[in-house]
Amino acid sequence: MTETRKKETFPREMAGEGKARSEDLNLCFEKLMMLAFGGGKTGSSEGGVKMEGAVITEWKDIPVELLLRIVSLVDDRTVIMASGVCSGWRDAICMGLTHLCLSWCKNNMNNLVLSLAPKFTKLQTLVLRQDKPQLEDHAVETIASYCHDLQDLDLSKSFKLSDLSLYALAHGCPNLTKLNISGCTAFSDDGLEYLTEFCQKLKFLNLCGCVKGATDRALQGIGRNCSQLQTLNLGWCENVGDVGVMSLAYGCPDLRTLDLCGCVCITDDSVIALANRCPHLRSLGLYYCRNITDRAMYSLVHNRVKNKLSMWESMKGRCDEEGLSRLNISQCTALTPPAVQALCDSFPALHTCSGRHSLVMSGCLNLTSVHCVCAVQAHRSASSFPHPAH
Repeated sequence: MTETRKKETFPREMAGEGKARSEDLNLCFEKLMMLAFGGGKTGSSEGGVKMEGAVITEWKDIPVELLLRIVSLVDDRTVIMASGVCSGWRDAICMGLTHLCLSWCKNNMNNLVLSLAPKFTKLQTLVLRQDKPQLEDHAVETIASYCHDLQDLDLSKSFKLSDLSLYALAHGCPNLTKLNISGCTAFSDDGLEYLTEFCQKLKFLNLCGCVKGATDRALQGIGRNCSQLQTLNLGWCENVGDVGVMSLAYGCPDLRTLDLCGCVCITDDSVIALANRCPHLRSLGLYYCRNITDRAMYSLVHNRVKNKLSMWESMKGRCDEEGLSRLNISQCTALTPPAVQALCDSFPALHTCSGRHSLVMSGCLNLTSVHCVCAVQAHRSASSFPHPAH
């Protein structure tokens, strides 16, 4: 059996598909003991590891409290191995484990999820990011049936999943606050809209590349149901238009990060709505949104001034912490230097200087004269030094 084959089959054996070999359990025990006691001989005796009067000579002797502390330090493969040692360990780990990542599983993730989900029912974070599509709807349905405490789920690049997965999550995981379904191209706006009706605690949502799912209809559902949303990625969702973005602006006032990269249909109206309704917006991506003009930039400037005045009393000097700190207007070729310079002057956290570049303007050759305050100051300082005599 090749080394690669061992790595793929061994976790599955420990997950319940076969009984682990004793030598593998011994290796697992040795690894856990090294982590627990720093890999040295401190606290060890001739027959094993001594702890509070008890000698740990084999894996079954480890107290549950120590086991859970060790499990929090090891990689997820070892956690799965440890859960197959005995029924006591299995029960302790299954009840105590809250975070799990299976992205290392390259060939059999679907079966591994089907095996583990009914056991690890207390999971709050589950990462199932894939390099090649493996997950199918029945795996996500199993997750939704057993993992009702799930708050953070990453299903990115799950090309095989359909709306059935979204329907299952809507009913089984209503406490989701973070969902990454970027690259899940089979999801429709029907499924997304349905999901938002039940998962109303969402704060982070990544829909990058979900061309069929991320439409104005879906965004209207998000704006209507997910008022706590703070971060949304709509990169390259070419069916997104002003109607959808305006619905977001009106329904999600706490929005802080919005990526509209490649949303070629949006116009100034979208940015104006965001400027008017989302005072906490810190990062905005408008790459390749070529319908954006100076009107959008000046709306951001105007609302910056208005928001500073309204927050002055309540924030007591913290108003500079608010406002845009990152803006990508690359390939927005309709913009002119005066409008972008006014924007840069209004938001001190936007930088064009070397090493910071939070105002990204690639492809806008007419904006080369735009500079942030510190870049101008650096230029003045360099110019003020006297030149040495020749």
